[in-house]
Amino acid sequence: MRSFLVGLLGLLLSFSHLSAADFKVGYVQVDKLLQEAPQTAETGKKLEKEFSPRSLELEKLQKQIRDLESQLDHDRANIAEADRRQKERQLNNLRLEFQSKQRELREDINLRKNEELALLQERINKAVQTVSESEGYDLVVYSGVAFASKRIDITDKVLKLLGKK
Repeated sequence: MRSFLVGLLGLLLSFSHLSAADFKVGYVQVDKLLQEAPQTAETGKKLEKEFSPRSLELEKLQKQIRDLESQLDHDRANIAEADRRQKERQLNNLRLEFQSKQRELREDINLRKNEELALLQERINKAVQTVSESEGYDLVVYSGVAFASKRIDITDKVLKLLGKK
């Protein structure tokens, strides 16, 4: 962050020969773009569709575990010791399988989310560049700014451009 601010200060100083009227600055709220861009909702639906079969499989496995637990509790007094141990082993194996599949699903979802986020960030950067060039901005900064007036906020213009794609 410190090197960014030093670089920004250096950039601003290099433009010091320009008058204030010649220098056009813009500001973009990245968090707003990530929340409101139509691609965000599309990505959520895409990921949900992609991972729903595995989620359903986990739900079925979880129901199987609950059913076996219930059966084991119900039959505990009327079942032979060897059968009880065998069912307990089966239950433990199902629990381990569930935990493993659940962890794998979470990791896969996180990987895909990161891939989709990278694609969205690339589209946002291109949209910011397009708006900046078409409207003649000399400098556009992202979130993390201490203060930016609404006058220089071009977030809605970028969102509009993202909505067209």
